[in-house]
This record gives sequence, C-alpha cells and structure tokens, in this order.
Amino acid sequence: MSTSPVTLGKALNMGLRKAMEDDAKVLLMGEDIGKLGGVFRVTDGLQKDFGEDRVIDTPLAESGILGTAVGLAMRGFRPVVEIQFDGFVYPAYDQIVCQVAKLHARSRGRLPMSIVIRIPFGGGIGAVEHHSESPEAYFAHTAGLKVVACSNPVDAYWMIQQAIAHPDPIVFFEPKRRYWEKAELDTEATPEPLFASRLVREGSQVTVLAYGPMVKTALQAASAAEEEGISVEVLDLRTISPLDMGPVLASVRRTGRCVVVHEAPSNLGLGAELSARITEACFYELEAPVLRVGGYDTPYPPSKLEEDYLPDLDRVLEAVDRSLAF
Repeated sequence: MSTSPVTLGKALNMGLRKAMEDDAKVLLMGEDIGKLGGVFRVTDGLQKDFGEDRVIDTPLAESGILGTAVGLAMRGFRPVVEIQFDGFVYPAYDQIVCQVAKLHARSRGRLPMSIVIRIPFGGGIGAVEHHSESPEAYFAHTAGLKVVACSNPVDAYWMIQQAIAHPDPIVFFEPKRRYWEKAELDTEATPEPLFASRLVREGSQVTVLAYGPMVKTALQAASAAEEEGISVEVLDLRTISPLDMGPVLASVRRTGRCVVVHEAPSNLGLGAELSARITEACFYELEAPVLRVGGYDTPYPPSKLEEDYLPDLDRVLEAVDRSLAF
C-alpha cells in the first residue's frame, strides 16, 4: 500500500503522470504547462520527464489549442488540454461545442474524440477579472460533452486518469481554491466509478448537494448545524453531466428536504436542473421546496468583494433553516 498526504494539485500531477506512463498516446497541451509547470504547478516536472513532444507549451490561443486537440484525437491520440483559468475558455467555446461535442456523432462513431479539457474554476483566491468564474452550466447543457468536478485529492488522482481513459470528451473542472488542501491518498485503492455521486456525510433532516469547491463549505455547514442539533446529510455530486441521481433521490426521500449549493449564479444553474429533477421524482416525499444557494446574478466582483459574493457557511445554514421552517 502506498499512502501519503498529498495536495489536490499534486494528486492531479500524479494522476497525469500515471496516465502518461500507461499510454504513450496521452499528451498534454496548454499555456506555460511545460517549463513553468502551469500557473498552479499541476504539470510540474512532466515536460522534463516526458519531453516537449508530449508536454507541449502552446501559444496563448485557446481556440488553436482545442483545434489542434481535435485533429490529434481524430488520429487516435488522447490530448489533455489545460485552460489556464476558467474565464479564458470562451475563445475555445466554439471549438468545444461545435467540434469536440459533435464530431463523434457526426461521423457515426468513426472519429474518436477522446479529449480531456482541464479547467481550474471558481473563486476564493483573490484573483483579478476573468480568473474566478464558474462556467460549468454552459458545458453541461451541451449534448456530447461529459462534465465532472473533483473536490478532494483522492478524487483528483483517480478521476483524471478515468477521464483520460474514457472514449468521450470530458470537461474536467478543478476547484482552484482547493489545490493546496491535503488528504491521504492510497494509490493502490479501488477507485469509485467516474460518473457517480457520493454520500460524504450522513444526516437525517436536510440533504445538501454540492460539487467542486463547495463540498468543503457544505461539510463545514453540516458540522456547524450539528452543534445546533440539526442533522445535515451532504452529497458530493462529482459528475455534473451526466448527473447521477440515484444517491441524490435516495437521500432526499430520507430527509424530505434539499438545498443545492454552487458558486455559479443561481439563474439557470445546476441547482435549477437538480431542483426540477428532485421535484419530479420526490414530489410526495418533499416537506419543503428545494432551495438553492449560489453566486449572485452579477458579473464576478473585484477580489475585495468576493467573500460577500461567494456562498459561505452562513448562507448555507440560512437555507437549511428556511427549509426546516416549512
């Protein structure tokens, strides 16, 4: 057994390294990912060990990076593309939704499109404009793409490898404010399936759903609620598209109440989709409406205001209290 505490960023590095060792067709592309090792050092040391042909420093041109990845995937390679920050993905949006998402179906399965698009997402690091966004709903809405989000080092290590091995294109969201948080990682354990949500804390009165950076916030809220005698169950969704609703519905049927938490604005976000699906399936078991806690429907604010913008422990607890008041 190989067990040691590692950061989420290091776990991703280890997972990428393992995938590259296992399959010579895996290559990495992105801005400053080679010599620098990426702005968050996720790819640190990989170019030195695998060479510039497999860890490729690209120009600052996201649409060019994705266009190149499409061609490589057509020829059987497995490109892993890094978008340096969430807000930089939009120049590549056309490539992602018009080519990456559609080519496999358009070619009647003849053209593989095994691309992983890594995107650091969310706020909480005091960054400037375009560096703290949550664009996951854009991609979850796009047929032909799969979308996942890790929340901890263990998932980061396994999920990046599973995503690379998967035949379909996957948008892989990484919670940038959690890159430096540590957990014990057993590299010989049996991983959970990629597209599966997971119960991370048992409770009996309210279900809280979260993914990515908000999982830790939800767990902190559950611990605070326990001190007030309130039992909160927390699920880490892990997969955004396809949504794994089995554990979600089972939990809501037990508790009768649900709060969905995400950093992205609530308007047309994942919380709305989850609320609709839960209401359709659990209408007679619900004791209260499904409530949402999200970012506000404004452009992401300057860093001095981001703590007022982002969902926090108090806002989650307030939603839990509102749910219990029905």
